[in-house]
Amino acid sequence: MKNSISENSIYIESDEEDEEKDLNKGGDDGHDSDSSNYSNENPPQRKPSSYNISWPQSYRQSIDLYSSVPSPNIGFLGTPSLSRLSSSFLSTSLTRRHTPEALPSVTKPLIQPIEDEQHRRSSHTLLPPLPRRSSSLKKGSKVSHEGPISSHCSFGQAVLNGINCLCGVGILSTPYAAQQGGWVGLSVLFIFALISFYTGMLLRSCLDSEPGIETYPDIGQAAFGTTGRIAISIVLYVELYACCIEYIILEGDNLSSLFPNAYLNLGGIELNSHTLFALIATLAVLPTVWLRDLSVLSYISAGGVIASILVVVCLFWVGVEDVGFHSKGTTINLTTFPVAVGLYGYCYSGHAVFPNIYTSMANPNQFPAVLLACFGICTLLYAGSAVMGYTMFGEAILSQFTLNMPQDLVASKIAVWTTVVNPFTKYALTISPVAMSLEELIPSDHAKSYLYSIFIRTGLVVSTLIIGLSVPFFGLLMSLIGSLLTMLVTLILPCACFLRILKGKVTQLQTVLCITIITVGSVSAVFGTYSALSEIVKSLSG
Repeated sequence: MKNSISENSIYIESDEEDEEKDLNKGGDDGHDSDSSNYSNENPPQRKPSSYNISWPQSYRQSIDLYSSVPSPNIGFLGTPSLSRLSSSFLSTSLTRRHTPEALPSVTKPLIQPIEDEQHRRSSHTLLPPLPRRSSSLKKGSKVSHEGPISSHCSFGQAVLNGINCLCGVGILSTPYAAQQGGWVGLSVLFIFALISFYTGMLLRSCLDSEPGIETYPDIGQAAFGTTGRIAISIVLYVELYACCIEYIILEGDNLSSLFPNAYLNLGGIELNSHTLFALIATLAVLPTVWLRDLSVLSYISAGGVIASILVVVCLFWVGVEDVGFHSKGTTINLTTFPVAVGLYGYCYSGHAVFPNIYTSMANPNQFPAVLLACFGICTLLYAGSAVMGYTMFGEAILSQFTLNMPQDLVASKIAVWTTVVNPFTKYALTISPVAMSLEELIPSDHAKSYLYSIFIRTGLVVSTLIIGLSVPFFGLLMSLIGSLLTMLVTLILPCACFLRILKGKVTQLQTVLCITIITVGSVSAVFGTYSALSEIVKSLSG
C-alpha cells in the first residue's frame, strides 16, 4: 500500500514542485489577511499527504465521481483538451489540471489485468492520484482547497452538485413520512434542515483547521486518529451500500406496478413480478459496476436533479387533473413517529460529499451560500411532495408515492419511468466507492488482483439483491438507514469531530449547540432504529 502511494506522488508536475520549494523558502507569503475563512496561519509540520496514507486512499476520487464534482475523462471525444473539462457536469471553461490524466479511456471499459508486474496496483490507482495540498499553491496565493481532479467549481455548479447528492430517492417517501408522523412530524423536516446546514458549516471549519484535510475520513483522522478515519469510513460506506439496496427494491416495486402480471418459471421456481424485476435490474446494473471509467455515468447521473423536479411536477399534475387534494390527514401519529424521523433524516444524507464539493470550489467563501441554496431548494421539494402526496392519498399512501399514482395517466407514466431509469445510472457510482475500498485490501502486486476486483464487485451487487429481496420494505429500510447511519454522518459525527479538532478554540455557544445536536441525533437514532426494526420484524412475520 505504501508503494502505491509513493508511485502516486511522482505524478505531480515538476513546475509545481518548484513552486512548492519556493513556498517553503517564502514562509508565510501564501497567506493573505482576507483568507482567514479557509487558510491556516500556522500550518503544522506534518505533511498534508499524511492524511492519505491510511485506508481508504480511494475515497476522494471515488466520491468525486459519485457526487459529479470532478471533470471526468472523456477522452473518447478525441482532443486532449476535452478530457480536461473543469469541475463538474455543467462546466464550460477549461482549466489547467494539477495532475495528469490517469483515468483509463472508456475504450477499455472493463477491469483488465495490467501486464507489467512493476505497475500492477490496487484499484484506487485507476483514478487520478492525490497530490499534496501544497502542490496546488501558487507563490503569494491563499491556501486553497483545490481537489486532485476538480477545481474552480463555480457557485452554480456547486449548488447543482449538492442538490444532486441530497435530493435522491428520499423524495419519493416524504408523503409516507408525513403519514407516519402526522402533520406535526413535518416540522422535523425543517428542524433537520437547519441542523444539517449548521453541521455542514462545522465540517468546513474542520477542513479549514489545517492543510491536508480534504475529505470526511480525513476529518475523522484529524479528530480521532486512524481509528476515527476507519470508523467514519465504514459508516459512510455502509450508508452507500444500503442506498444500493434501496435502488434494487425501488426497481422491483415500480416495474412490478407497471407490469403486475409478469412472472417467470425456472425449473419449478416461480418468480413473481417483484422478484423478477429486481433480478432483471440487478443483471442490468452489473456490467456498469465492472466499468473502469465511470465518467459517462457521472455525467448522466447528474440528471438526477431534473428527475427529482420532474417527479414532483408529475405528482402535482396528477393531483390537479385527477386525484385532487382532499385528504385532511392526521395531526400527529405517536406510534410511528420515530419512523417518520428516520425518513426525514434520510433526506439530508449528503454530508459525505460536502467536503469534496467545498475543496473543489474556486471561491470557498461561497460555501455557506451553496449549502443554504442546496438545503433550501431540497427542503422545498421535500415539503412540497410530502404535503401534496399526503393530501392526495391520505392514509393509503405507500412508501413511494409513484405506486399510488393512477397508472393510466401520462403524468404517472412519466413519473414512474423517471423513477425507474434514474437508479440505473446511479447504482454503479454509489457502489464503486465501497468496491474500491475493499479492493485496496488486495495486495497491489497480486497476480490476480483484477479478477478479485470483479469478484468483489459482483459479490456486492448480488448481496444487495439478496438483502433487497429478503427485506423488501422500501420505506422501513429507508427509515432504518436514516436513523442508524444518517444521524451519525449528518448530526453526531460533525459535532464530535468539530469539538475534538478545534478544542480550545470553541466558544461556549458552539459547545452547547454541538452537545444539543449530538443529543438530538443520539435520541433520534435510538428510537428511530428501534421503531424501524420493530416494523420490519412485524412485516416479515406477518
